[in-house]
Amino acid sequence: MSDKRIFNFNAGPAALPLPVLKEIQSSFLNYNNCGMSVTEISHRSKYFDDIINDAVARTKRLLGLDDRFHVLFIQGGASLQFAMIPMNFLNNGKKADYVNTGTWSTKAIKEAEILKKDFNVAASSEDKDFSYIPENIKFTENATYVHITSNNTIKGTQWQEFPDTNGVPFIADMSSDIMSRPLDMEKFGMIYAGAQKNIGPAGLCMVILRDDLLSQAEENLPSMLKYSTYSSKNSMYNTPPCFGIYTVQLILKWLEEEIGGLAAMEKRNVSKAEFLYDFIDASEFYRATAEKNSRSLMNVTFRLPTEDLEKDFIAKAAAEGFGGLKGHRSVGGCRASIYNATEPEAVEALVKFMKSFKKEN
Repeated sequence: MSDKRIFNFNAGPAALPLPVLKEIQSSFLNYNNCGMSVTEISHRSKYFDDIINDAVARTKRLLGLDDRFHVLFIQGGASLQFAMIPMNFLNNGKKADYVNTGTWSTKAIKEAEILKKDFNVAASSEDKDFSYIPENIKFTENATYVHITSNNTIKGTQWQEFPDTNGVPFIADMSSDIMSRPLDMEKFGMIYAGAQKNIGPAGLCMVILRDDLLSQAEENLPSMLKYSTYSSKNSMYNTPPCFGIYTVQLILKWLEEEIGGLAAMEKRNVSKAEFLYDFIDASEFYRATAEKNSRSLMNVTFRLPTEDLEKDFIAKAAAEGFGGLKGHRSVGGCRASIYNATEPEAVEALVKFMKSFKKEN
């Protein structure tokens, strides 16, 4: 069996750091000399206590979180959060703003509609097919929160800066760019992220929730749908996704100890993205789809002159060991997802292939 690995540009589940995969492999049958696999140990054991507590501690160090913030691990992905957020925070006449920047924002808005909650779409980039991030937004005074999707995987856009909301906290879906750069956490009442794009495998969602927002959360909800259930039990009210949390812990360790933190990670991510965008812009063959000042560092979306060429490009790229370059089925085209774990060498190899394909065509 070949151990050769491709250049993985999948949008999610996505590439994981090779050192993390090797550490999982080496300890999989006998975790920490306990005589069991990490998938067999009890979530009530000291072994798992150490894993989840270390994951929480590393999250707080990397993002500079103080004791006001709770780090939770919840199943159901980011999609469950679309409903949990309005269920917990939009009761008793409370209102929120949503900014619509693409598919995942639209889905979050739909859940608030289904629940018949009071909200306002403060801005949208739908008028230009979600190719940009709105500016000069007029937010609702005294709203409970402003919901945004920080990075839009399908359209390849990302919030470069977060606007002034007059003190209203952001709730941000950061599924595809969490831990990719430092953040001013004073702006955020809550961050949530499905793990499978930038911090782990599919199967869990990291939720970072500030005390002042948690204190407003609705308690008259089923146990598994209220945040206090998770915050009061260190995410272990029921059996959590143990293997997923273990992998997240190792990725946070890699970020902290091998990469050197989020400022170093941001520098690496900017360098990778600029290298790829600069080639695309100069090529006169490939065309980036997002407006320049809204472009994502995580998902580079682009088109070729014809759809037939795009199909040929994706097929030949796959044959050469480049995976995941097909654009989302809803928009077509091509997409290179270059998350934290994507090495600079992978981007360099992709550009070399793109040059060769252009020359042939």
